Order: sequence, then structure tokens, then C-alpha cells
Amino acid sequence: MNQQQHTSVEAALRHYKEGIGVFTQKLPEIASSFNAFTEACFEAGALSKKEKQLIALGISLATQDEYCTIYHTKGCLDEGASEQEILEACGVAAAFAGGAAMSQAVTLVQECIRELSQTH
Repeated sequence: MNQQQHTSVEAALRHYKEGIGVFTQKLPEIASSFNAFTEACFEAGALSKKEKQLIALGISLATQDEYCTIYHTKGCLDEGASEQEILEACGVAAAFAGGAAMSQAVTLVQECIRELSQTH
């Protein structure tokens, strides 16, 4: 894998975080409310944090949201999901969202797994 590929996922994560920072400065009440809601949604409950990240990844693929696909692939890895678990979640997303989800699964998700697994 070349260095440009290795930095593409990291660059996208940085870009997303920078955007959140600017948005938070401009609309702090909305950002803090949204962040609190999101954090509460991803806390362990009847579903584990890992299961919630796998669900979020599937939804990200189905809605073709590249930033969320990268973010939640990282979340899956951070919560200890195996490559097999991640790819099975991608398969379920593709069963519902068809070719668009599958194209992201076989490109972006696998690139994220390769790049982000090297940092874990």
C-alpha cells in the first residue's frame, strides 16, 4: 500500500473533526445537544458498543455517507470488531441497499480496515 492511500483515511477523519470544530464554534448549543444525544445512543445497553458501531456502519453504507463509513469502520475496530464481523455487516447493508453499499464495502471499508488496523 502506498503512502497516499495510507493517509487518505486519516485525512478524511481529520477533515471531519475540523468541520465539527468549526460547526461547534458557530452553533455550540446545537452541536452540544447533538453530541450528547449521539454519545447516549452509542453507550452500551442491551446492545454492546461494538454492535452499535456495526449497525452504524451498515446504515452509513446504505446511505452512501463516506465520512460516516470511515468513522464507523474506525469505531468498529476501536470496539474490537474483527474484519469478518465488519465485512458481514457490510454484506447485510448490501442486501438492503444493493450495489451502492457493496461498492463502498469492497473499496472504502476494506481500505479503512487495512489502514486503521496498522494503527491498532
